[in-house]
Amino acid sequence: MDDIKENPDLKRSEADPQTVNVALYLKTMARIQPYRRAVVYPASRDYNGRVAYSHLTFRQLDRESDCFAHGLEAAGIRRGTRTILMVRPSLELFAIIYAMLKVGAVFVMVDPGMGVQRMLACLKESRAEALIGIPPAHVLRTLQPKYFKGIRKVVTIGRRWFWGGLTLKDIRQLPWQPYTIADTRRDETAAILFTTGSTGAAKGAIYTHGIFDAQVRLIKSQFGISPDEIDLPTFPLFSLFDAALGMTAIIPDMDPTRPAHVNPDKIIEAVLNHGVTNMFASPALLNRVGRHGQENNIKLPSLKRIITSGAPVSPDNLARFTTLLEEDAEIHTGYGATEAMPVSSFGSKQILGETARLTEQGFGMCVGPPIQSLAVQIIKITDTPIESWSDELLVPDGEIGEIAVYGDIVTQGYFDRPLDDKHSKIEDGQRFWHRMGDLAWKDKKGRIWYCGRKAHRVITPYGTLFTIPCEAIFNNHPAVFRSALVGVGQAPRHRAVICIELEPEHRHADQQAIVKELQEMAAANPQTEKIDTFLFHPGFPVDIRHNSKIFREKLADWARNKLG
Repeated sequence: MDDIKENPDLKRSEADPQTVNVALYLKTMARIQPYRRAVVYPASRDYNGRVAYSHLTFRQLDRESDCFAHGLEAAGIRRGTRTILMVRPSLELFAIIYAMLKVGAVFVMVDPGMGVQRMLACLKESRAEALIGIPPAHVLRTLQPKYFKGIRKVVTIGRRWFWGGLTLKDIRQLPWQPYTIADTRRDETAAILFTTGSTGAAKGAIYTHGIFDAQVRLIKSQFGISPDEIDLPTFPLFSLFDAALGMTAIIPDMDPTRPAHVNPDKIIEAVLNHGVTNMFASPALLNRVGRHGQENNIKLPSLKRIITSGAPVSPDNLARFTTLLEEDAEIHTGYGATEAMPVSSFGSKQILGETARLTEQGFGMCVGPPIQSLAVQIIKITDTPIESWSDELLVPDGEIGEIAVYGDIVTQGYFDRPLDDKHSKIEDGQRFWHRMGDLAWKDKKGRIWYCGRKAHRVITPYGTLFTIPCEAIFNNHPAVFRSALVGVGQAPRHRAVICIELEPEHRHADQQAIVKELQEMAAANPQTEKIDTFLFHPGFPVDIRHNSKIFREKLADWARNKLG
């Protein structure tokens, strides 16, 4: 009760229902569970290899972010200030994020793994006024000043070298004084989060305080998350609202830009050390940890929920990881995008028990029904803008079209990209539908069956082919790790080519024999009967964020060169 007396925000937030700010959730958690761990970080290892952890309780995180909020405001990083964040997963990242939410500053986040040049282009596009980052970020700013022209305020996390500005220690104002959270509104910009640009230029999706608030509420209700849970988020962005949900976030000992190369023992170690109940894992990380766990007969009894998204996850991958879990645990395959997440979720028990066999036959990948109040429709496929919504856009159930969504979690536009807004948004009165750029069909139960990206469809003289349904046919071959459909040439006269990445143990197998078997599989299915070109690739190029999305554009260029 002391916090209520000390902190006027707790009273103000009840008196001002117009204020929408996720930081208010943190203050509530700091009041009701002050000494529970909010964030845990693997700080070091002793001479025996045992990991030592540092942590912040909910009360500490709330107060630490107050100290930083006072310092940010004094440094000129205030409400509405666009601020690039280039910070590794750490205790500091959590404290800074909540400090910025409290101040009302706009944080800009870009995946560093997308490549330096693409990242620099995004940072320049954001027209940010401040930068908070680790020393390498400031070295980059110093060496490439043309991409950071608008930056006037800089804060270094760690040792400051030759570039000047403030350090995190400088802005941590002590002794602690409660900070009054900015009275941000539902439609006020809270962040600009850049997409990976897997099928085009990376774009900055505008996140409002209302969207963040809706995501917290939706995730809590959809997955039944309770405040006593412990989360292992292997993708940093998914960890930022753990504190708002009351969950303890265990920062994993891994490189978040390389989940496909994670050390499985370190992930398993974290789960067992802390009794992790919830974990986010990309399909690539799920595959790596699942294979290791199955081979070594490892069990993870505390895990009751795994959420995976970022790319389609194969039934084999789900089945393999399920062997590590207790009977009542489940893997939830989430569907969404930076512009709208989550859109749907589907449990592994239904997938493995019902829809997996249909996926393997080429029906697409079932991602379940839309989440709660979110509106999801399937519209006719077109590559041109759609100015206004009409029911004439809808396709009948069972027909493949583009997914369109609207709801509280859906972003309404990109930062300073009116042409992309024109191609991805459909005006419908006072609201906008977002075109996901993904293709799917809806069954009679209202479930969505994902069929691949619109930009990846292959248009041939004998019909249009879709990636996920076609690739599923060839993924059934025991020697195939994954396959990718690409089109060589110009639509509507694409030549359909299937690129094949073999399982490690089959890399030196007789490829001619495998091709013959793949051709027989193709001929047996109406969707693939015209495909007769197969190329073996040593390792598909994939996205940096999840190491799971296949860069089919790069594969198409490779196939074109291979075929001459």
